[in-house]
Amino acid sequence: MTENDDSADAGMQIDADLVRQLAELLNENDLTEIEVEHGDRRIVVKRQIAFTPAPMAAQPAPSANPGAGVVALPVGGATADDVAAGNHPGAVKSPMVGTAYLAAEPGAEPFVAVGTRVNAGDTLLIVEAMKVMNPIIAPRPGTVSQILVQDAQPVEYDQPLLILE
Repeated sequence: MTENDDSADAGMQIDADLVRQLAELLNENDLTEIEVEHGDRRIVVKRQIAFTPAPMAAQPAPSANPGAGVVALPVGGATADDVAAGNHPGAVKSPMVGTAYLAAEPGAEPFVAVGTRVNAGDTLLIVEAMKVMNPIIAPRPGTVSQILVQDAQPVEYDQPLLILE
């Protein structure tokens, strides 16, 4: 089925079925743009991907005693400990969004553990962002008192990764 668009160009015919098929290809293959050219005709189909925030972590089931263990948490899914760690003067924070790795490769010894003494410039962990491994280095000498992330955990910009005393 073809439709004529007399208002634009009398010679231009749009194949609506082709446009629908291209749109389906976008969705099926999770693409944002597809372009087809044949002779002097060119069709470009684009879509915008709506940003959806990451799902929230599962919350523990409520206890039998509704008032027991209730703690007010800050907005955004952060725990009270995360906020305290972020304000700690020895907090080493992520400079980017990515995935934190505690070792150079799976199965290898972690770069640091709680109690490890480090010098300024020592690698503490790695944050992978867009297939690039970015070493997170110690800003100063000290001892690792807490590791706040797990291996292969997604991290956000400015998220505390560990505490260096």
